[in-house]
Amino acid sequence: MLELNTPLEALPSVGPKFWQKFKRLGLDTVQDLLFNFPVRYEDFSEIYRIDDLEPGQQATIQGIVEEVDIRHTWKKNLTIVEARIRDESGSIRAVWFNQPYVKNVLRPGKLANFSGKVSVSEEDIYLSHPTYELVSFRETRHTARLVPVYPETKGLTSKGIRFVVQPVLANLGPLGDWLPEEIRESRDYPALDKALHDIHFPNKMEDAERAQKRFAFEDLFLLQLLNLRQKLKLAQEKAPPVEIELPELKKLLGYLPFELTTSQKRSLWEVVQDIARPRPMNRLLQGDVGSGKTAVAALAAMVAARKGYQTAVMAPTEVLAGQHFETFRKLLKRLPASKQPTLAIMTAHQNKIVYESDLESEIKKKELQQAIKKGEAKIIIGTHALIQKSVSFKKLGLVVIDEQHRFGVDQRAKLTQTTSLPGKKKYVAGGKNLLPHFLSMSATPIPRTLMLTVFGDLDISTIDELPAGRKPILTKIVSPENRIKAYGFIKGQIQKGRQAFVICPRIDPPESDPNKKPDPRQAKLWEVKSVKEEYQKLKEKIFPEFRVAMLHGQLKSAEKEQIMKDFRQGKTDILVSTSVIEVGVDVPNATIMMIEGADRFGLAQLYQFRGRVGRGEHQSFCFLFTESKTRSTAERLKAIVTAKSGFELAERDLELRGPGEFIGQKQTGLPDIAMRGLQDAALIKDSRQAAVEVLKKHPSLEAYPLLKAKTDEFQARIHLE
Repeated sequence: MLELNTPLEALPSVGPKFWQKFKRLGLDTVQDLLFNFPVRYEDFSEIYRIDDLEPGQQATIQGIVEEVDIRHTWKKNLTIVEARIRDESGSIRAVWFNQPYVKNVLRPGKLANFSGKVSVSEEDIYLSHPTYELVSFRETRHTARLVPVYPETKGLTSKGIRFVVQPVLANLGPLGDWLPEEIRESRDYPALDKALHDIHFPNKMEDAERAQKRFAFEDLFLLQLLNLRQKLKLAQEKAPPVEIELPELKKLLGYLPFELTTSQKRSLWEVVQDIARPRPMNRLLQGDVGSGKTAVAALAAMVAARKGYQTAVMAPTEVLAGQHFETFRKLLKRLPASKQPTLAIMTAHQNKIVYESDLESEIKKKELQQAIKKGEAKIIIGTHALIQKSVSFKKLGLVVIDEQHRFGVDQRAKLTQTTSLPGKKKYVAGGKNLLPHFLSMSATPIPRTLMLTVFGDLDISTIDELPAGRKPILTKIVSPENRIKAYGFIKGQIQKGRQAFVICPRIDPPESDPNKKPDPRQAKLWEVKSVKEEYQKLKEKIFPEFRVAMLHGQLKSAEKEQIMKDFRQGKTDILVSTSVIEVGVDVPNATIMMIEGADRFGLAQLYQFRGRVGRGEHQSFCFLFTESKTRSTAERLKAIVTAKSGFELAERDLELRGPGEFIGQKQTGLPDIAMRGLQDAALIKDSRQAAVEVLKKHPSLEAYPLLKAKTDEFQARIHLE
């Protein structure tokens, strides 16, 4: 009997040479093979009589091989195998090109199934390249049934995969089903053994669909269990209660140079209520670009500082960290000097501390680390420099992470050691082990279904309105014939003193071999405008009278910082960039966002780009340039022109591009079938209900040992906080 951990290399039907091909698909064990599900099915389940066949039809016939012939055409260097097949109604030819081994398998007198396309020649109809299978007592794999089609690689077709999968299923030992029986039966899901058979070799499409639904459900169910157990564990941890009375909070708001919007006030109050409790806050603050999330975070940090606690604010880039530092500094300057908490920034190239108002000092990293360790620095803003071993906090009460999903898996794992995840590093305050409160911020609007699953362990605050006085950004789709007009308009805006962003999808122009015929599959990619090409074109031909700069991710951090600094200070008129400016860049004088190859970005990403303008007093514009004339492109880009909010766009993007656009398919480790399940609101709701049912009865899962082991394995497989 085979087990799930049996290496594929050990299977008689695979062997070392064939195994290398499976490895290219990431398949090493029997478990990998069986959970590599078909992407679709070809229906060859109905067997047709030969005289009922029609040209163009995909069909299966069953007949006796009468004769087989092989010949070579030297002109085209082809080997042609031709067989004559007969049933009780008539006969038909079957033809294969460059498959000489077919003659050795299909010997005269053999009964076989043939599945393929019915083609037409001048003389008759024939089967072109049909899949064939000798009829025996075994279950068929390739013909006369619903035939699974898998992801393929060079030298390994779906037929080769089916050849291995079927005997593996037949020789697999009994599998313990970790999905609780009451959950499975109440939802009419098949047991694990049957589900695996039905998803690979279903007798009817309904069997395949039930199996697919079970596997989509089970991964969502595990994700919901992890989230709910995380919440239960967090509720048992202790955190410093950071309390502030309402009159004191109102007094603090009175120092601001602007009035908070209603949703900012609501979000701030939710945060303030959370950090006042003696258990760790675990909250996501989401809102449209420019909605004022940073102001809410800054106010929460001020509250923590007034109660003697430190706040760490972590950003994914130095540019964004520097921008947060300036925002916090401007807000803190409004406080009376005696009430201004000490502000610091720590990145690879910046180590500054601000004691009050303009008392700013650049200091050595070690000195700043000492100030943090002693508790002198109350609000510390930085990049991943904050998670180095050499950095320790005296009394960390609040951790704010901006655009958390933009940190790498390893960096995010380190973040959890000083944030609010249970069982991680704590600090001692007043003789108690305490965890800091945790606030994550995101300008990427998250669809409701993803909130319930991927972010299900977080409480969510939403800022759904822009600050007063912000003018709507006028957005236009620019076709190739209107490009010159758009350039003329942009020129006029820059002559008025405004600035412009130009976004391109690539950094380098594609390299091509002049002696090699281009791969047609790469043709679209080769049309994509690169930053370097566009920079040269705009600087030398289109806008030679203006100051044009270039920004992309391959530049060193110091170079990127200087380029952005020059742009913010108005020393550059046009900034040509990749998506490196997608998050957090704030240049109030920039009123033009021009996006090349707009059809190559997701709607959420386009919305982020557009949010980089419209942050000042002047009217702003967003131009979406595209060479594509397809209906799907027109519909997608029209959505960003008409959408009233980023949240509306997020739901549309989920429909069009799937959840990987928001959470990163490779980083989550979720299989394709579960990723598709994230778009099924009813399935998500049901999986959450099932998780609640199980945890209500058995919070520790001790009554479900297989489920507990599966949950632990699942947690190790995915990379989500």
